[in-house]
Amino acid sequence: MKLAHHLTVQNGHLKISGQDCVALAEKYGTPLYVTSEDRICEQFQSYKKALSARYPKVQVLFAAKANGNLAVMRALAQLGAGADIFSSGELHLALVAGMAPEKLLFNGSSKTPADLKLAVEKGVKVSVDSLDELHQLDAAARQAEKTVKIAFRVNPALEVPTHPKIATGLATSKFGIPHKEIPAAYREALACKNIQPVGIHCHIGSQILDIEPFVRAAEVMVRIAKELTNMGVKLEFIDLGGGLGIPYHHDTDPSPSPEDYAAKVIPFFKAGVEACGITPELWVEPGRSLVADSTILLTRVNSTKSAHKQFANVDAGFNLLIRPAMYDAYHEVIVANKADAPHTTEYTVTGPICETGDILAPDRKLPELAAGDIIAVLDTGAYGFAMSSQYNSRPRCPEVLIRGTQAGLMRRGETVADITATMEHPAWQR
Repeated sequence: MKLAHHLTVQNGHLKISGQDCVALAEKYGTPLYVTSEDRICEQFQSYKKALSARYPKVQVLFAAKANGNLAVMRALAQLGAGADIFSSGELHLALVAGMAPEKLLFNGSSKTPADLKLAVEKGVKVSVDSLDELHQLDAAARQAEKTVKIAFRVNPALEVPTHPKIATGLATSKFGIPHKEIPAAYREALACKNIQPVGIHCHIGSQILDIEPFVRAAEVMVRIAKELTNMGVKLEFIDLGGGLGIPYHHDTDPSPSPEDYAAKVIPFFKAGVEACGITPELWVEPGRSLVADSTILLTRVNSTKSAHKQFANVDAGFNLLIRPAMYDAYHEVIVANKADAPHTTEYTVTGPICETGDILAPDRKLPELAAGDIIAVLDTGAYGFAMSSQYNSRPRCPEVLIRGTQAGLMRRGETVADITATMEHPAWQR
């Protein structure tokens, strides 16, 4: 199996950024998420370097939904990142992490009145998803005696090669305003007294391994930008969204890099804005490709069982990593304490949840397993802990951040007391 350079095998043990996964499991217990801060920073710098080499005004926004840990966002903030945020909670995290309000874009198709009020209060740009939302936002800004800067989210009606549940730029998607209706939406925004349209935004989907759809999206966006410029809209930024995928199948999936993305997308973007006579900032919103391979989920084998197939029953389930159950997503697995042992036996790795679908990795050739072995599930930094739950009343596991030779908790493990902490005692039961 091909491994990214921050994952190595030494003396039979898997290491992440030089740190022994077996030792980390012994110290912090399992299940355990382990994240390399160095790898996240490396990926961010790759985006910044590739884009900035080809266009002078670039802002990289982290798609906060991918991984909402404050330590991750703080590391990115220190490198100058902004964030694509999808809730008041993500807005709060971004600001606490040290991200500047002007580097945030409040996205989403169903914002609450409280969301809009908070965006106005904090001076955050809003990606408006409907005309109804536009007028609600205008009213909130008027009440606060402020002007709010906006973009509209464009639905470019593009088919993309990804799972249908994460294709967000389809004509049938719930997101955005159909691209043919965008000029009329901006005319309506220009008529609002407390709204200042300064940008345009799209996002076509997630886990896309082909660059061509991003090129087509850029072409749609600069074509609309020309019409908006002619209308009198002064575009400060054009946000092309995120969605670049990663090779979950390490040996067979394509592995497009930020350099590949920039080399193909920037020429179309640059030619388009030059034709408009403008030099707006280029915004991009990587999430998965920044953080996914930075993280592994360590899980201990509780028992093995031979039935109609061989099962390895582990202590992490879909309450901690739902992607395999939700999307039939594939994650590579390595036995961290037998990382160089021959793969002699086929196992299905299953979790402890009371659901038949609680399978982390079906039908994988692995070394012969025994209770106590440590399995590392790779590429779990995006939509891993971020989508976790307390299903079956299972406390969520700790998260550890490593940098160089240092390691420390960035989220403590939950306890049973945490499960009941927000529950109330109705008066009639007292």
